[in-house]
Amino acid sequence: MKVLLTGANGQLGRCFQDRLPPDWQIMATDTASLDITDAHWVDQVVADFQPDLIVNAAAYTAVDKAESDAVRAALINAVGPENLARAAKQVHARFIHVSTDYVFDGTSSTPYVETDNTHPLGVYGATKLEGEIAVMEVYPQSIIIRTAWVFSEYGNNFVKTMLRLARERDTLSIVDDQRGSPTYAGDIAQAIIDIATVDDARGIYHFCGDREVSWKVFTDEIISAAARLNLLKSLPVVTGISTDQYPTAARRPKHSTLSCAKIARYGIRPSNWVGALNDCMVKIA
Repeated sequence: MKVLLTGANGQLGRCFQDRLPPDWQIMATDTASLDITDAHWVDQVVADFQPDLIVNAAAYTAVDKAESDAVRAALINAVGPENLARAAKQVHARFIHVSTDYVFDGTSSTPYVETDNTHPLGVYGATKLEGEIAVMEVYPQSIIIRTAWVFSEYGNNFVKTMLRLARERDTLSIVDDQRGSPTYAGDIAQAIIDIATVDDARGIYHFCGDREVSWKVFTDEIISAAARLNLLKSLPVVTGISTDQYPTAARRPKHSTLSCAKIARYGIRPSNWVGALNDCMVKIA
């Protein structure tokens, strides 16, 4: 299997490379080696490499910054995936694109399924949805995996931020009225590898953690794991606050848990994020 990977230096990209099967050949690209917003560049790289599989792990993920940087967010989250999908179609490669729970508005009281109506609240979610639509219009055989609340030992993410703040502060005030399912990037990477070998897989799939929590409860788990590993000299007091008490540039869905029932038909189970969190914390330490 020859694989072209974009976003190679991000959380998912690095975890994907860690888990690459030994008999797979990879071309791992970042923005310097492949600008996915440049259609000609994408076509040239894909034509030269002739991949069997293209995995798009590149994304504009700065949710708040996207509100004032909409053009750039749209280029990376919508135009880029469309370019990759078109190039994949030209060489008859499989294409797997990663999307987000932020395509939903968070008003559902039950986990979102793939066919639920989308209604993003901000630029980030809107551009990711534009990317989904473009990919499926250009290359309907593509696979889109929506995921949520991604963390890992790599890059910048909520787990690393909370660990840093726990070392700096005696108290932490964390939003407690937004709920979702944390997802370990390594498990997303494995899900991509697994579904890439399923011949009849196509369309949209959800993949996330197996337990729904609020950001505050997620923080509690992070602090508990850090305490078990003796990563903190003292434990901060974690207090729950409302979304209104922590205003941000972008609105976020109040409830964005995803149902993983569809992808589970292939034996791909939700991320055991609590167990993954402990392993991840060991690596961060």
